[in-house]
Amino acid sequence: MREKIVAIVLAAGEGKRMGSGIPKQYMIIKSRPMVYYSLKTFQDSDVDEIVLVTGADEIEYCKKYIVDKYRFTKVKKIVPGGSERYESVHKGLQAIEDADYVLIHDGARPMINQKIVFDSIKGAMKYGACVIGVPAKDTIKISDDDLYAKETPPRKTLWIVQTPQSFQFQLVKRAYEKLIDSGDTSATDDAMAVEQYSGHKVKLIMGSYDNIKVTTPEDVRISRAFFRTRKVFKVLHDLHDRIIWFQMKLYLLNKKKHAEHTDQS
Repeated sequence: MREKIVAIVLAAGEGKRMGSGIPKQYMIIKSRPMVYYSLKTFQDSDVDEIVLVTGADEIEYCKKYIVDKYRFTKVKKIVPGGSERYESVHKGLQAIEDADYVLIHDGARPMINQKIVFDSIKGAMKYGACVIGVPAKDTIKISDDDLYAKETPPRKTLWIVQTPQSFQFQLVKRAYEKLIDSGDTSATDDAMAVEQYSGHKVKLIMGSYDNIKVTTPEDVRISRAFFRTRKVFKVLHDLHDRIIWFQMKLYLLNKKKHAEHTDQS
């Protein structure tokens, strides 16, 4: 029997740093609300079900204007999140009745693609716990309380962690239950919760530098540029394929004519 894979898409944030007046996950990017792109990617993937975590007052809106409108049939539940990310993740995990693996993704990362989802599923199955990320390009400084640089960790050891973060379902569920019971509010991502409350090692999986988290107005402009670039590259790729196809047809036609001419000689 095929193992069941569930994706949790987090869209309960207020987006205070965006300063837009509406939650950032509903801001329009290329004629679609931002969260559409994450849901669309999971809808078209090997994921079996999707749990959408959103604000309590936004559940009906999401159902009518996003899930139903765009026919996201894999979205089986829309549940209210908490005031902090870890609370929203916990509520999403509680909404899952059964699963073998779970992918936890921030709805504010619209540039997720099928390769990232595939690699996340494969990584979760192989390692039990993995996170998508990219090696840091910049030198990172650790500061003291007065903002003086006090330490420079080796850049080759530093990764910028993204989402999805993917796990065996029972592993991450138990880790979050322990985190909630402890009253700990320091966990900033799912890997940290699993590391601290299960002791399970988390594998780093190569993601994409395009897979940015949209947090500020500048990020919105960057993501729009990424989508335009992705569309241009697709057009160029399709054009390239047509040219190669035409060249092959012409080559085979000339080869056939040459063979016929040789036979007649």
